[in-house]
Parts: sequence; structure tokens; C-alpha cells
Amino acid sequence: MIKRITELLIQFLEIDISSYEESFIEKSINKKMDDARCDSLEDYFELLKISANERSILIDSLKNSYSEFFRNPLSFSVLERIVLPQLVAKLKNKSHGELRIWSAACASGQEVYSLAMLLEEMRSVSAEHFSYRIFATDKSEEQISKAQAGFYTGNDLNNVTMRRIKRWFTKQGENYSVIPELKQNIHYSVFDLFDENLSAPPASIFGDFDIVLCANILFYYRGGHKDMILKKVRNSLSVEGILLTGESERDILLSAGFREVYPQSAIFRG
Repeated sequence: MIKRITELLIQFLEIDISSYEESFIEKSINKKMDDARCDSLEDYFELLKISANERSILIDSLKNSYSEFFRNPLSFSVLERIVLPQLVAKLKNKSHGELRIWSAACASGQEVYSLAMLLEEMRSVSAEHFSYRIFATDKSEEQISKAQAGFYTGNDLNNVTMRRIKRWFTKQGENYSVIPELKQNIHYSVFDLFDENLSAPPASIFGDFDIVLCANILFYYRGGHKDMILKKVRNSLSVEGILLTGESERDILLSAGFREVYPQSAIFRG
């Protein structure tokens, strides 16, 4: 039945779900079936056939666009205290003289702005000036637009300290807007990780990233598509570049031959 639902969705689809893990598709379908109060998959299948709205709801749930500020506290703590200071210290030996970062599936921007906060705070206390650029991409134009706007609810900021909220956001009613200063070194663009003609965001010109963030996306995809993403990421990293993934994806990276730099941190070198 789930296969029949998948075949039905393909007729109306804006995304290619053939690359997704079956377990992820099944979990999403079961959740939306419960939300729709359908007693069986057969009932839900019939609902999908007649309801464009329900198809849209299910398709949206498959677009894996969820994100949080400082989503993995351990990873961001290791970045702040160890990884970023080390990378900045090595900048003077690099020809381009700037920290180059790629957020490969940035969703609505929380991950990108979290990293930008760390970097701006480092620059404010660093004895030596350094520059950085973050190339933030997502395959969804809608998500890129949200990220560029930098507009969030109070609940979105649950993982952000009050000190950082006061420093980096402007309160607008019950919501919060990222201040322009935090956006100035971020370049947003639409980019499909499965595009065989592009190895990195065109705006970056040559890749050579010191950091690539590709967190909480690999576990959605089948083996071959995981390999495609990891190959693209690996080829875009600088010689001593690091890859940040999600906690639940550590085994995927270890199996692919990546080396975890700090235990349990989900931070790797190729």
C-alpha cells in the first residue's frame, strides 16, 4: 500500500522521492495518516486521491526542511572552543586568506546564523582580524527566501541564549529578526546536491571549503544517493577541511571512511 501511495504522489510531485529511504517515507506516511484520522492505509490512499490539500501536506512533510539554532550543542561547543580557533590560526598560511564555509542544506537559515554568531563573536575578541564567507544553499527557493529574511518566532529561539538574542536579533512584536550585521558575510543560493553538473555552489567558484555543514540530511536518502552527497562534499573540502553532520548520522560517516575528529561530536575529516 505504501508503494501505491508513493506511485500516486509521483503524479503530483515537486520533489524526487525515489532517492529517499523507504523507512523515512513510511514514517512520514504513517504520521500524516494519524494526523488525518484515517483508520487504515487504504483509507488514507483514498483521501490522497481526492484531496490535493492532503497530498500537499504529505509532500511538505517529505521535504526535510526542519532546522534549529545550535541544534547539536556538543558540535557547536567543539566548533566554538576548538575547531574554529584552530582554523583561524591557520588562515595566514592559506592563499585566499579567509575562512570558507558551505552550509549544504541550510533550510530556513538557523544553522547558518548559529555559525555566523560564533564567528562574529570570535572576531570581536580576536587579536588578529580574519574574514569569512558562508555559502548557504538549499534546493528549495522557498527555504532560501525564509533564510534570507531571517525572521523567526520566539519558539524558534529556544536554543539561543538571552545574551545572543539581545545582540543578534531585533524584536518585532512577538517575533525576532536577524540584524543586518549577521547577514553581511552570507551568500544564499539555490543548489541541488544531486545536480551532476555542479560540484559546489557556483558563487564559491572553486569550493576549497574549510568547513562543510551537511547535517541531518543524509539519513533521509538511499545508499547510492548518500554516496553521491558524500563524494560531492569530500571533493569540495580543503586539505584539512572538516565536515559537520548530525548526531544520528555518525555511523554513516564512519562507514564511509571519514574520521571523527572529536568523539561523539559528529565533526569529521575525510
